[in-house]
Amino acid sequence: MKTQPNVLVTGASSGIGWAVTEALTARGIRVFGSVRTRHDAERLLNAFKEQVVPLIFDTTDVDAVAAATKQVRDRLDNEPLFGIVNNAGTGTAAPLLYVPIAEFRQQFEVNVIGTLNVIQHFVPLLRSTGRTPGRVINIGSTAGRIGIPFFGAYAASKHALNGLSESLRRELLPYGIDVITVVPGPVKTPIWDKAESLDFRAYRGTPYAGLIDTFRDVMVRDGRNGMEPRVIGDAVFTALTTSRPRSTYVCVTGLLKNWILPTQLPSRWVDRLIGDQLGLTAKTDEK
Repeated sequence: MKTQPNVLVTGASSGIGWAVTEALTARGIRVFGSVRTRHDAERLLNAFKEQVVPLIFDTTDVDAVAAATKQVRDRLDNEPLFGIVNNAGTGTAAPLLYVPIAEFRQQFEVNVIGTLNVIQHFVPLLRSTGRTPGRVINIGSTAGRIGIPFFGAYAASKHALNGLSESLRRELLPYGIDVITVVPGPVKTPIWDKAESLDFRAYRGTPYAGLIDTFRDVMVRDGRNGMEPRVIGDAVFTALTTSRPRSTYVCVTGLLKNWILPTQLPSRWVDRLIGDQLGLTAKTDEK
């Protein structure tokens, strides 16, 4: 009898994490889904029944992640972990000149250090039985290649995650463990309903007053017209299971406009395109 594959998915309670859990469980994969509250754990169980095992931990908490690793190891009973999907993350919007340092630091704590914390604890389970080793899937962002004004803290953390992923992939070559990045652009999730009501009054006394409101409106519009979460879930499944995976899977609407051109055109051109869209170049030209 073939053993059911098991995959860890962090940040499984909503958005991309929920869609990944949905995509994997629908294909017969059992998911160990990390959430931060008992309420979210119950929601996972109600939705996915025995196909999901909720784990309650914060990815930045070393002791909690260590305890979750033991829980998974005991549950696997010497079976391998098929994959790790590092999805848990957070985003903050603020001008870099004015963002509180604690808020900036938190982006790295969750999006980079928390991801590494999970990797350090769970990667041994990918190679613990000597069978075909599993894979690590890190959920990146187009912001990891394209720096967006007023989203600089998030963009910096996702650039860092790209560097971490590349270095880790090469460090794990001796073990046969692959590291793959799935790169979403804006995704249709309920987060955009919250984004519309973001309070930027703290920046009203800065030169960015008004401009950051334009940024919010553009981001909300792009998010509501963004990729369906299930597309990201399908990409993760492909990255986990295909025999010859790519190192990066880009999932973005308007691929030419929103990915190919911004990553291939000269940086100064992209500066102008993004600046025009947000009204930043007009501000510069007034000098």
